[in-house]
Amino acid sequence: MELEEKPKYGEPRKYDPSFKGPIQNRGCTDIACCILFIVAILGYFAVGILAWSQGDPRKVIYPTDSRGQFCGQAGTPLENKPYLFYFNIMKCASPMVLLEFQCPTTQMCVEKCPEKFMTLVKAYVNRNDFDYYRKYCKEGVTNSMGVPQILKEGLCPAMLTPSLPFTRRCFPALGQKGGVVTVGNITHFEDGIGNIREAKDLVDGVKNATVVIEARQVVMKIFEDYTQSWYWILIGLVIAMLTSLLFIVLLRFLAGIMVWIMIALVILVIGYGIFHCYMEYAALKGEPGANVTLQELGFQTDFTVYLQIRQTWLAFMIILAIVEVIIILLLIFLRKRILIAIALIKEASRAIGHVMCSLVYPLFTFFLLVIVIAYWAVTAVFLSTSNEPVYKVFNETLCEHSRATCEPANYSISPMKAQCPDSECLFAFYGGETVYHKYLIGLQFYNVFLFFWCANFVTALGQMTLAGAFASYYWAFVKPDDMPAFPVFSALGRSLRYHTGTLAFGSLILSIIQIIRVLLEYLDHKLKGAQNKFAKFLLCCLKCCFWCLEKFIKFLNRNAYIMVAIYGKNFCTSARDAFFLLLRNMIRVAVLDKVTDFLLFLGKLLIVGLVGVFAFFFFSGRVRAFENTAPSLHYYWVPILTVVIGSYLIAHGFFSVYAMCVDTLFLCFLEDLERNDGSAERPYLMPESLRKILNKKNKNQPAE
Repeated sequence: MELEEKPKYGEPRKYDPSFKGPIQNRGCTDIACCILFIVAILGYFAVGILAWSQGDPRKVIYPTDSRGQFCGQAGTPLENKPYLFYFNIMKCASPMVLLEFQCPTTQMCVEKCPEKFMTLVKAYVNRNDFDYYRKYCKEGVTNSMGVPQILKEGLCPAMLTPSLPFTRRCFPALGQKGGVVTVGNITHFEDGIGNIREAKDLVDGVKNATVVIEARQVVMKIFEDYTQSWYWILIGLVIAMLTSLLFIVLLRFLAGIMVWIMIALVILVIGYGIFHCYMEYAALKGEPGANVTLQELGFQTDFTVYLQIRQTWLAFMIILAIVEVIIILLLIFLRKRILIAIALIKEASRAIGHVMCSLVYPLFTFFLLVIVIAYWAVTAVFLSTSNEPVYKVFNETLCEHSRATCEPANYSISPMKAQCPDSECLFAFYGGETVYHKYLIGLQFYNVFLFFWCANFVTALGQMTLAGAFASYYWAFVKPDDMPAFPVFSALGRSLRYHTGTLAFGSLILSIIQIIRVLLEYLDHKLKGAQNKFAKFLLCCLKCCFWCLEKFIKFLNRNAYIMVAIYGKNFCTSARDAFFLLLRNMIRVAVLDKVTDFLLFLGKLLIVGLVGVFAFFFFSGRVRAFENTAPSLHYYWVPILTVVIGSYLIAHGFFSVYAMCVDTLFLCFLEDLERNDGSAERPYLMPESLRKILNKKNKNQPAE
């Protein structure tokens, strides 16, 4: 008697006459992880409640004066004072501003910014001027007080300069006349204490005062663009949805033709992109400033500037050309295997035709993801704004208490004020030293980690639900009679009832890897200025390794969920069975599964390309027919980019159903090959088209 050699990659499944698809009689799996997940969710709710009770989003909406009060907040005494006024904007030129994000000068809320030049000395002698001047002074200034007393107590600024509001803050209205910086159309001014200053002295103060909020200008312009174009963006996304749906329907009936048309159109769309980039590149030849390099230009908040230089279009052209060459080479090498992939896509189309609810299920997944993202974002905002106002000592002369923490209520009679008479206790930033504030960074970390865990759980639930629905289709001997009445709802019920712990286990592993990647990115950001090349190399290697590990875990989880949906075993057993099944059929994995994924990716690329080209011509005004219809925008790339990203997400939502169907049918197909041999007792359940391509047939099959 010969000893049978033990299979290298696990034992193939044997024929089981009672097996008719996803097992109904199953038990709960990975219960410990289910309990851990429930406890973590309860803790997440506790963190949210704590953050909402401590946080105050007004801190990121309204400017804050030196007392920590919000300018322009409804229902407060400052409701009609929406603008923040700086007593001495030139003090914002201090390098400390870049470290502390706060100008060392008194800041107060005002109804409107100053409109004319005026010094306290000159305004004091004219009652009308002084009444106007007092609008920019602290409370308590009277006509009986002298100028020295007012300046000594810091009740008024020494001078006013014509200013304009920017992000609710008053900044000097700087301009240019003959190449010379001006403010209020003059080049020199008196600073209120007897010194004649040049208008250009205000520039450094304005630069540093706006260093924290410079990006807000871009954000506000982008927001304005969204308010002008949101209607057209929605139309673009609806077009993307209809195009994706049409593509899916056509695949149902014309899979082979549609795949070849899709391949040809992808090549043509990318080819047009190369042609357009070349025409833009050639059109800029000889234009002033067009030959400036991207490195010389540096970062610009007006992104349209980049489209005015030739190197940008050259880079776009090279990138598209590389993508075009890669796609063409892959098609040449995979031309024979594409036929097999088309047969699998045809079968996936039939499966989706019998399980039409699967096309709607991504909306449910999207809805859950929106809830997860919204909860994370709101909690993050409340956590980041749950600090208390911190006041610091600001002074002009040498003082041992400089930048020390102080209390504004009693600072005028405090020892620090006595030792440093010219110092002031001003609002500096939001912070805190309580137990809650000390562990605030830990709560933010927990918020991010639970966000990853919940998002991965929702994605995993969608994968297992669709896998269960499509597996019931494949293993049905007579389709659709042997299928459940509602396969998607049946699979969703099984997943939540029996396998919440398994879903939590798989998503936990993936979340741990993702949070490690986030920490590595944080370290990389912190070490950018470091000169240690070994540390940079090590960090780069770690980032690469964890990126590969994340991709592998996603692949393993996806196939493990399919096996769980079919057999109802725990995560580790299902992951091992799926991995060994794929290893026993490694060649078929490369031939069928990956080629099919590549074709589906081309489908997404085609939809994004078509909608993106349409959006480009519409929003850029390149077509005369759309010139009067298209909205006037600061950055026309904002709606284009939004439509392109949205189109990809929509196409990905529809094609993810196809991808999950293909992966499920592929694993079931491999199981079919191991379980059955094509005999009358053990017939193959795979479709006839696949049997022909693989030279498999059912022996002694009864006549239909």
